[in-house]
Amino acid sequence: MMIPHDAAKIDVEGATVDFFTFENDEATFFAFDTSRCGPPEPMVNAMAGLKLLDRPEKKLLMINHKMPMGLFDKLGERFDIQKHERDDGLSEVIFGFKGSVDLSASQFEAKCHG
Repeated sequence: MMIPHDAAKIDVEGATVDFFTFENDEATFFAFDTSRCGPPEPMVNAMAGLKLLDRPEKKLLMINHKMPMGLFDKLGERFDIQKHERDDGLSEVIFGFKGSVDLSASQFEAKCHG
């Protein structure tokens, strides 16, 4: 899935890259691209974006240069996660709301420890 050209740019607290929002298949997507960023920016931006997911119809699209395995380990089973390797060599991940998640807890600090 690509970020549509007509997606609206939004401000996301704590983000270091541009975030966008768009509608697709009755879902509201928030999206960002960290494919040209190094650690810890992908994790920092993912954690900022995940805070936007407060209902099942909201999704977060992350485009990155590789699958963020450290992020997956940190999140555990708290979100629905769809992973896709794109033809252009980039990875995309769609995070879905899975219920009440407290992203202010210490295990969800927007930091990368390695």
